[in-house]
Amino acid sequence: MIIIIIGALVKMENSEDHIKVFKDDLIPVDGRDGWFRDPDSNAIVNCNKSQYDQYMASYNKRMKKDRKFETLQTDVDALKSDISDMKSMLTQLLGDKNAS
Repeated sequence: MIIIIIGALVKMENSEDHIKVFKDDLIPVDGRDGWFRDPDSNAIVNCNKSQYDQYMASYNKRMKKDRKFETLQTDVDALKSDISDMKSMLTQLLGDKNAS
């Protein structure tokens, strides 16, 4: 099942927990508050604002974690490169001393 979260971010008159349905011909899903089926594409549309807000908070948290991981990975790669350079310099210095 594919769940698509779409709709206009306009509060409905009867509930602050729902966003306005963008099409009039959507069919309510039994047992799911704020969920509708699009008869044209057969997709599920979630118009529950609190669920959308929870999803976006989770998504933003995941994106922040991913960015932090990428930053750490870049830092580790730079440190590995620096250590490799230092190792090369030490090897060269020791080689020059042994040659004299």
